[in-house]
Amino acid sequence: MPTFRWEEIQKHNLRTDRWLVIDRKVYNVTKWSQRHPGGHRVIGHYSGEDATDAFRAFHLDLDFVGKFLKPLLIGELAPEEPSLDRGKSSQITEDFRALRKTAEDMNLFKTNHLFFFLLLSHIIIMESMACFILSYFGNGWIPTLITAFVLATSQVRPDTLDHDLNIPTPQIPHGYLLMLQ
Repeated sequence: MPTFRWEEIQKHNLRTDRWLVIDRKVYNVTKWSQRHPGGHRVIGHYSGEDATDAFRAFHLDLDFVGKFLKPLLIGELAPEEPSLDRGKSSQITEDFRALRKTAEDMNLFKTNHLFFFLLLSHIIIMESMACFILSYFGNGWIPTLITAFVLATSQVRPDTLDHDLNIPTPQIPHGYLLMLQ
């Protein structure tokens, strides 16, 4: 397997030429970055650099995601090269890795499904409450304002629920709301 030095890897940080280093292995993600579920900008931010910590932070099932990396593998770091590129502080990196290990040991990344079920129930109850207010009190100004408040509150909840469950939400381009005006 070919070996690469950091000087060579750092040259591949363009939109048309992207390499990543993950666990001392070098990957060419140029073509695949457009299909990346997190978007091409995330990969572009780490192109030409060591992305090991970001890779571990953003991907919960490393074995599953590793299957997608196998065809992109082009080599590894030369044995005499440090694991981190020269621009990164090893002390900060070690501190973040220790912090992640502590969080994993405390089970902070484990989900409580009952909590999310109750959160979903809360959303459904608020939606039902809004329908009840309009059907019982009619569509006067006060019931409409109360219903608008309840619906707005209930619609904010699914966004946070999607985020907490790691469900990707469609990205609205910047300026989209300005186009609607």
